[in-house]
Amino acid sequence: MAFTSLHFVAFFLVVYGLYRLLPHRWQNGLLLVASYYFYASWDWRFAGLLIAATLVAYASGLALGREGNGARRQAVLAASAGFYLALLGLFKYFAFFAENLRKMLALAGWHLDPVTVTILLPIGISFYTFIALGYVFDVYRRQTEPARNLLDVAVFISYFPHLLAGPISRASVLLRQIGSPRSAKAAQVTEGAWLILWGAFKKVFVADNLAHVVDGIFAPGAMPGGMAVILGTVAFAFQIYGDFSGYTDIARGTSKLLGIDLAVNFRFPYFVRTPQEFWSHWHITLSEWLRDYLFLPVSYVLSRHLDGVRWLGRRDDYWIYAGATLITMLLGGLWHGAAWTFVLWGVYQGLLLVIFRFAASGRRRRLRAGLTAWTLRWRDLPGVLLMFALTCFGWLIFRAGSWSQVVMLTGRVFTAFAPSWAVLEAVGLPILVYAGPLLVIHSAEARRGTLNVVLTWPRVARYAVYVALCYTIVLFGDFQGSEFIYFQF
Repeated sequence: MAFTSLHFVAFFLVVYGLYRLLPHRWQNGLLLVASYYFYASWDWRFAGLLIAATLVAYASGLALGREGNGARRQAVLAASAGFYLALLGLFKYFAFFAENLRKMLALAGWHLDPVTVTILLPIGISFYTFIALGYVFDVYRRQTEPARNLLDVAVFISYFPHLLAGPISRASVLLRQIGSPRSAKAAQVTEGAWLILWGAFKKVFVADNLAHVVDGIFAPGAMPGGMAVILGTVAFAFQIYGDFSGYTDIARGTSKLLGIDLAVNFRFPYFVRTPQEFWSHWHITLSEWLRDYLFLPVSYVLSRHLDGVRWLGRRDDYWIYAGATLITMLLGGLWHGAAWTFVLWGVYQGLLLVIFRFAASGRRRRLRAGLTAWTLRWRDLPGVLLMFALTCFGWLIFRAGSWSQVVMLTGRVFTAFAPSWAVLEAVGLPILVYAGPLLVIHSAEARRGTLNVVLTWPRVARYAVYVALCYTIVLFGDFQGSEFIYFQF
């Protein structure tokens, strides 16, 4: 039941109509039933995993709330974390690691008979396990009080707007709203409706139309020219942004109509100058999760082993940052999928962060905490273009089907680059047509320093945008497009 399907429209209208008629506690019961129906519509067989993840989080929270002893609290945390990591390891990574272990043993002369085990990947497992694990960590750190009501925890973890592809919600924000009476204010309804419209436009007009261009260039066996590789990678940059941020907008919009605010997950990430800025604008909730629950603990461990280390004039704090960043991004890449291309992409992103930190040491600017006013001057444009080029090469790694395809496509840029009007027409023109409106709106948002800038425009301008978006969605949207890209993660 994709957000852009008629099935979801009918489902949400029924849920929303009932929701507005019910008192708070009954609303939560309705949300739980609706969320499990939503999840079961994809594959009912994995609903048991979602229930198990919920019960473990609830029981772990209560146990951590009771225990005052440090060793016992650590044991509860370890058992809970072990459960969630085992879920991911079995359903997402078992086949990957088993096959690579077989190949490694074969290199050593040990030939094992392969055992083929087909394990389906439960949709959304990466997201709801991170949400549940984050809750347990927050209770362990005493940053969140353990929830006493199982219904609240169940709704928090299974809440259908964020269930399949985020945002990765934190208990301190979402659980508190679920446990409190609520009603959608007029401003929330207006903003929610806009986010749904804008997200649908990003998905069915931008992402799904560009997908046809991208799929041809990255198809197995394809040998595109260098110009086609470059433009196709740029097209994928806008496709994945339109696809994922479009999903997030629809998720946040539907949630606002229910009176619940979800975290902002994207600010337009292609106007930035450094990798640090990029990760404060792209998949923000994952960046914050990795920072709080992986990067900081790894930094603490490394700080106990790298005290006093100096190399190339950099003190131990730089090497702590470098080591923790590379480990975090490598695992972050693997989180996206069980494939070596995702591992390579994670390492590449980690190296970018480390190299930029090294180059800017001593004169680093404070990273933007949010979408700030558009203060870039013309002299900053080369930095923006360089960062976009580096980001696009990362997307080439991310989209490629194998390491050999990464090498082949990269090589084609240098060995088979031939300017062609046919390529510009087939690839460059669709980028301009489908991504152009994104650049216009996001440039306006950046100049004003606010998201949803369209809602601040005069009424005539607002309604002109609404009509234009509806027109393009209905007449030029690709409603037969693929599933949201991040559903596979």
